[in-house]
Amino acid sequence: MIDQLSWKVGGQQGEGIESTGEIFSVALNRLGYYLYGYRHFSSRIKGGHTNNKIRVSTKQINAISDDLDILIAFDQETIDVNYDELRQGGIVIADAKFNPTIPEDGKADLYDIPFTEIAKELGTPLMKNMVAVGASSAILGIPADHYQEVVEEIFLKKGEAVVEKNMEAIRKGAAYFADQAGGQHEDFLLKEADGKKRMFMIGNDAIGLGAIAAGTRFMAAYPITPASEIMEYLIKKFPDFGGTVIQTEDEIAAANMAIGSNYAGVRAFTASAGPGLSLMTEAIGLAGMTETPIVIVDTQRGGPSTGLPTKQEQSDMMAMLYGTHGEIPKIVIAPSTVQEAFYDTITAFNMAEEYQCPVILMTDLALSLGKQTVEPLNYDKIKIRRGKLEKEPSLPKQAPEEYFERYAAGEDGISTRLLPGTENGIFHVTGVEHDETGKPSEKPENRQKQMDKRLKKTEMVPYRFDEPIYAYDPHDEPDLLVIGINSTRGVINEAITRLETEGYKVNHAHIRLLHPFPAEELEPKLHRAKKTVVIENNATGQLASIIRLNTGVKMESILKYNGNPFLPAEIHSKCKELL
Repeated sequence: MIDQLSWKVGGQQGEGIESTGEIFSVALNRLGYYLYGYRHFSSRIKGGHTNNKIRVSTKQINAISDDLDILIAFDQETIDVNYDELRQGGIVIADAKFNPTIPEDGKADLYDIPFTEIAKELGTPLMKNMVAVGASSAILGIPADHYQEVVEEIFLKKGEAVVEKNMEAIRKGAAYFADQAGGQHEDFLLKEADGKKRMFMIGNDAIGLGAIAAGTRFMAAYPITPASEIMEYLIKKFPDFGGTVIQTEDEIAAANMAIGSNYAGVRAFTASAGPGLSLMTEAIGLAGMTETPIVIVDTQRGGPSTGLPTKQEQSDMMAMLYGTHGEIPKIVIAPSTVQEAFYDTITAFNMAEEYQCPVILMTDLALSLGKQTVEPLNYDKIKIRRGKLEKEPSLPKQAPEEYFERYAAGEDGISTRLLPGTENGIFHVTGVEHDETGKPSEKPENRQKQMDKRLKKTEMVPYRFDEPIYAYDPHDEPDLLVIGINSTRGVINEAITRLETEGYKVNHAHIRLLHPFPAEELEPKLHRAKKTVVIENNATGQLASIIRLNTGVKMESILKYNGNPFLPAEIHSKCKELL
């Protein structure tokens, strides 16, 4: 029996590929297995090759696997596209409907099972994915009855008969494979999992849950891949908490609505991808100038323009740091796991109000849409901090010509914030330069004073952010320091484990606060390492450039920008070349 394996299902988009992977993985998750999944899909509603690769293990895993043990194919294209990924001794289980073929290289065994025909006999060809789930369960040694709970959750609203038909499809798929295989693949049987209950979620769901936990009650957004799931999650969940989601006409409106809500005292945010972030840049500048909190989630994808909307990339970093015209205070947070996506969302809302500035929560497609096992979240860690927001201040009565000094400069540059309508608290709000009361002013001395005030606010952020750099730091003088950001953390960890078994001393620094950059924390790690390499999914080495700008240290880069995430073997082999 084995501790882990990699399973993939593929076919044409719209024929149940995602639901096949979902039912298969959710059932295994409830048995206590650890999972890590990644979907490859086309930027269209229906048609085009899509696949869902899921790694299953009895131990914690944080990356997709290099190779593939089992391939479930609903068409020949799936075999043609993914066959090379199969390891020696792998298995292809394909729908007999399309007369599947595989190369005659002896690498894998082919089992053609009539997924569609069995499903038709049960009443509808739509159930062919359940037949495939059954065949998969037989390989792993998972009894078909373990899918009962998941199937009931999905289909019970359609009646007991529908539940039973789908369970029958799973049983028939398992029986057919068992008869055809004849017990030849006992080496694919999974060891029993620990049975513990854990969450199984994508990063976008964690962000949505984090927004609720942070006390957020309004989201304005325009649908865009790969951010839409945040909006979809909150459309379902927000009503239970008195929250509202508005689908706006565009991203410009979304950002401005979120600014208006925060100005009124309600925590609000928006979420988008690179093209949406481009449209929001003027609004981000407005939030910076008016010192109004706003949280913006940017889920990076392949660009520029429409680019590769359903593929992995990390190429928005410079846009997030420097996209707005003029100079404003800004915070950019970069979670690297689903758990961090939850906690960092709460931190983003806290910091937006504490520092009265835009906060961008930066993710990437692999983190936002990759589904993985998540240990139980610690809700005791949640703290709501609203900074210098005075809800019911006792203010002296103002003369008609007097305004409250909303933008008064304090030692830390952060001013007292009032809710609109506060008695004796009238102040002016404008996107042009203004004095302490908000009234427009172009005086040179006022301009410099207000600029200094605003830019001073975020100076202490790197020292107040919990773990601005995730550090695996066991070696005082490592042969190599590997640096990454966002979803590359798990794959880097796995590559480093392999390097260390080969005798190399390797440290790892993962950037979690991109701006203001935590240079003082990173610099000692850079100077101790014999060599440093940055891993990132873009063509120009944006993260390496940001590090060099803030520390003056040059380093090597390993770049991947073909739309696919890194594999552990790729990082392992390229790091060995450097060593």
